[in-house]
Amino acid sequence: MMRRMQSTETTVFIVDDNANHSAGIKQLLELQSDYHLVGIATNGEDAIKRLSDAKVDIVLMDMSMPEVDGVAAIQQLISVNPTLKILALTGYDDPDLIFRAMKNGAKGYILKTMVTSQLIAAIEEVLAGKVYLPAALATKFFDEFQTRIGKSSRPDPTKQALLGYLTSREKEVLKLLTEGITYKGVADKLVISETTVKTHVNNIFQKLQVNDRTQAVLYALRNGLVDGGNSNQPIAV
Repeated sequence: MMRRMQSTETTVFIVDDNANHSAGIKQLLELQSDYHLVGIATNGEDAIKRLSDAKVDIVLMDMSMPEVDGVAAIQQLISVNPTLKILALTGYDDPDLIFRAMKNGAKGYILKTMVTSQLIAAIEEVLAGKVYLPAALATKFFDEFQTRIGKSSRPDPTKQALLGYLTSREKEVLKLLTEGITYKGVADKLVISETTVKTHVNNIFQKLQVNDRTQAVLYALRNGLVDGGNSNQPIAV
């Protein structure tokens, strides 16, 4: 049964068929945050029933479950509740699984081996409306993205035209972001301040009509600003 919490409290719901893992996350939340665990489902079908009309701030979703797996559960939950924030937790860094989870509505994806060090930060990013992908997983995601669109997708002329509004320096900054370089790294390479880099990034967001770095990088890759297939560096997300 889900507990009723005050509206000011951040609520978390876990979906995982591994009781030990759920217990570990519960303990981590209690020790490292003020978040409140309001429920645990042990399979995707139960999660869909309990979360379809429930109001929770974030769902931590295991990807590997019997019958209804994590990807299917994400897809069904998002179809009835598009604003639901879901963070995928899994033991697998399979590119196809990462791609399908994110494509179907997950706002973040981390490995269970990363939970102790990164879970709270991941939750905070997702709750803030951002996408959370550790660098190593972001690389796999964009590699899979490029594989899927490389041969069948052509740049959208209308969207591609927006790249023309970027200044030469803004294009330099965006290209470096697609190589996985951090803001500080971009500043060092271009010999400018990190504050200036952030100003360029904000201008890029406005001109390309995107909301975050992930969307900007995808935009650049999809519309021909860079050849994403040649980059071996992690993507900055």
